[in-house]
Amino acid sequence: MTSRLSAVIHKEGNWFVSLCPEIDVASQGSTVEESIDNLREAVQLYLEDEDVVLPDGEAIVTTFDVNKRP
Repeated sequence: MTSRLSAVIHKEGNWFVSLCPEIDVASQGSTVEESIDNLREAVQLYLEDEDVVLPDGEAIVTTFDVNKRP
């Protein structure tokens, strides 16, 4: 069975860090593609080791603005 999960990616220094928010698993890579590949592997390993129930439906990923305090 195949499930579609989300990946949120941001750059930290020289690394691209990816997070799957549905199950709170993260990984990293030197490129976006490598980061996603590593995240896929980490999620697959997590699902093998845990009795995880994946959420139904797709996640909504958006952005919002905040003001920093001086």
